[in-house]
Amino acid sequence: MINVGQFNNLKVIRTVDFGVYLEDEAEGVLLPKRFVPAGTKLGDVIKAFIYHDGEGRLIATTQEPKGVVGDIVKLKARTVTPHGAFLDIGLMKDVFVPRVKQASEMVAGNDYLVKIDIDKVSGRMVATEKLDAFLSNDILSIKELDVVDVVVYRKTNIGYVVIINKQHTGVLHNNDVYRNISIGDSLVGFVKKIYPEDTTSKLRFKIDVAVGKPGYNRVEDELEKVLRLLNENAGFLPYHDKSNPEDIYKFFAMSKKTFKMITGTLFKQRKIVFEKDGIRLVK
Repeated sequence: MINVGQFNNLKVIRTVDFGVYLEDEAEGVLLPKRFVPAGTKLGDVIKAFIYHDGEGRLIATTQEPKGVVGDIVKLKARTVTPHGAFLDIGLMKDVFVPRVKQASEMVAGNDYLVKIDIDKVSGRMVATEKLDAFLSNDILSIKELDVVDVVVYRKTNIGYVVIINKQHTGVLHNNDVYRNISIGDSLVGFVKKIYPEDTTSKLRFKIDVAVGKPGYNRVEDELEKVLRLLNENAGFLPYHDKSNPEDIYKFFAMSKKTFKMITGTLFKQRKIVFEKDGIRLVK
């Protein structure tokens, strides 16, 4: 059975001048010649992405789309019609967002955060900007300190609402943001805190997240980076616990809190010493 909007491993059942046909439950799905890997022969299995062409026929490609069914991705609107918008998904054919699936009127050239889905009537791949219907904090699949995939959803006065593992929503607070981020950015983060919230009808959960990995797991990942940067700069770096947090982030790509944890660990390991104007590698 072929999964539309996903990669499928399919056997070559027929070759023609304009490509090859891949096995399905009928006469096969065309993989156009331009996408056929060199040396392909009958019986080979090809990993191909399946979608519908402009005439509604299934077609295969070895192109890498910007998202598959289930993904939440930021895509650019190519054209807008009274019925909806066509977004660039990185394939020969754009993905359609019906007007009723738009949270606001889309404009050609702008980027939009959408979820890739399958239309229940036509079976075609479509996109929707209305994401809340796919997200719930009623039953959680995560726990505190779990490392999670985070997509920036929208800006608030306290930080950013984010989408966690394509399932839940959480908050990335301003004081946990140490670099410029934009709507649609994909980040690696961790669950900082989970706490219950009573509503009028049922119990749900609020989730706070932070960027990076929790506690000393983050330190372990960054220790080698700091040591490498010290070696690349003659054993000395002009950064310390009084340095501006933005300066630390620009150079190390980490928060000042993480920098202090790492340098503290390196000092205890007797790999660095603190000097008045920076840190120095112990030889």
